[in-house]
Amino acid sequence: MHIAWIGKKSPFCGNVTYSREITNSLLDRGHQVSFLHFAQEETQVDKWPNCQEVPLPFIYKSQVYTIPSLKATKILSGSLRSLKPDIVHASLTLSPLDFRLPEICEDLKIPLIATFHPPFAVKGVKLVSGTQFLTYQLYAPFLGHYDRTIVFSQVQRELLARLGVPKRKITVIPNGVDAVKYTPDSTSAKTEFQAERLFVYQGRIAPEKNIESLLRAWRQARMAKSSKLLIVGNGPLKSSLETFYGEEHGVIWLGFIADENRRIEILRKTDVFILPSLVEGLSLSLLEAMACGVACVATDVGADGEVLEKGAGIVLDTKATRSQLRTLLPLFQDHPEITTLLGKKARERVLERYNLTNNITQLEILYEEVLGQKQVQLTP
Repeated sequence: MHIAWIGKKSPFCGNVTYSREITNSLLDRGHQVSFLHFAQEETQVDKWPNCQEVPLPFIYKSQVYTIPSLKATKILSGSLRSLKPDIVHASLTLSPLDFRLPEICEDLKIPLIATFHPPFAVKGVKLVSGTQFLTYQLYAPFLGHYDRTIVFSQVQRELLARLGVPKRKITVIPNGVDAVKYTPDSTSAKTEFQAERLFVYQGRIAPEKNIESLLRAWRQARMAKSSKLLIVGNGPLKSSLETFYGEEHGVIWLGFIADENRRIEILRKTDVFILPSLVEGLSLSLLEAMACGVACVATDVGADGEVLEKGAGIVLDTKATRSQLRTLLPLFQDHPEITTLLGKKARERVLERYNLTNNITQLEILYEEVLGQKQVQLTP
């Protein structure tokens, strides 16, 4: 099958990771993939193996949204007409092109699938950020024109259905992680960080990630000198927070780590992974930590609470994150048997529900189903 994938390759964010993992897996299974993404023609980017690329011109792009140039729609339409894919799969980039895609694909008679990523808050009842809620309201009428929309959890499916997207057009296929690549390693040592107990946050250093609650809880808990908190990632709050929470408090700022093997190495040394976000979709960083057998703590936002439910991890209340962490951090520090048990359960949960191999199989089944429905519609 030939899939035209529309997604992101930069700047680094969850959408980039999702696109890379899914397209590489599809290629490994013998499918043909053409990758259309926002990039200047002269820009040199990492090549994904055996994958034809089509650059789409843009005016501005960030981790959150993209503004295409005036030529982008014409180039996209012409490229799809030339490529003649069996199906188009758009990992939505929060760009105006997202709203034009149904019309373009309908004209070309190509089935169209979307993956809808925007984060959401507690149980989908309301979103912490008005901006996030507006994103869901804005996209809902257009998602009804896609042949199918993929979301990561039942909570997200219910939210979109309440906003008017037909339930029959919404499919839940959660994020998945390569459970062979991301695997525990009991021999990993912590000597690099001079630590006996290692705690890690990995993600953007931004307001919606609620990092300061974690940092304040860490300092108030008066953790032992042999316990260290690693902060992996960059973002607008990094410089200001780093000033007040430094190595004298046992906090080590590692910045963004592009090398996947290095990130895996750190996770394998980790005792506890903490994600105190106010909004999330389904965190790949969380799934990667779970696959490595790390005890995980996350707030009940997006699908993260669903991932950790029934004993696979500790779920925090967004209204009491700091006070709960202040209690939990010393407990995890002093009782390694607890983190060992939680890490084992986390790994089991990934193998049960969030294994990338199984999720790719679900995606292939969806492709075949949508293709079959489209062929029936086009039959005279």
